[in-house]
Amino acid sequence: MDSNVHYLPLTPGFFSILLFVAVALVVLIQLRILRYAYMRLGIGPGVALLLLFGSLIGSYFNIPITVLPGPPVRSGEIVDFFGMRYVVPYVVSPSTILAVKVGGAVIPTVMSAYLVLRYQLWIRAAIATVVIAAIIHASATPVQGMGIAVPVFVPVIATAILALLLSREYAAPLAYIGGSMGTLLGADLLNLDKIGGLGAPIASIGGAGTFDGIFLTGILAVLIAGIAAPPSPRPA
Repeated sequence: MDSNVHYLPLTPGFFSILLFVAVALVVLIQLRILRYAYMRLGIGPGVALLLLFGSLIGSYFNIPITVLPGPPVRSGEIVDFFGMRYVVPYVVSPSTILAVKVGGAVIPTVMSAYLVLRYQLWIRAAIATVVIAAIIHASATPVQGMGIAVPVFVPVIATAILALLLSREYAAPLAYIGGSMGTLLGADLLNLDKIGGLGAPIASIGGAGTFDGIFLTGILAVLIAGIAAPPSPRPA
């Protein structure tokens, strides 16, 4: 008997159905968790789902704003001339298109502004954003050919703790604001001078690894802070 043959005690059709159900359950569980996180911000379930899918779908859309010149790169091209081969040197100046990611920058910024206005969190939101931005900036790593990579769990824990220290009642909105805006500021905006030299054809503010940091830091920080906070914050 061939030892490379693997036996599956299910028909392919039934196995596909089970696989689909398992994936669907995982997705539903994740969506319920994310809906709960948004509802901790004092937002209704309908708006929460709209923001959730808007952030996920918006992660595929960029708004170009400018072109960043990159460092000159010396190269050469071999040219045949009357049977002789010559290397013709030339200098290439690659450029990077700087864009704004809808799901990773626009929606979190609008959402954070709404939370600041609704709960009048001007000073505490500014403190949370500056502190988290400093932590993110110290831990963010420029990656050649991609952009800025951001760790997730350290900013999440720091954001949740800071939000609870600033205000137990408004810990959830402060966690979202600090996690989202702090990541956007510390990872992207404070590293704009480095983006042009990374060799990426397009760099998105709130995109690539930063989108993961903004989305996950904001959502997970809200969940962690929401466990110890009151059921829902009161508008100012």
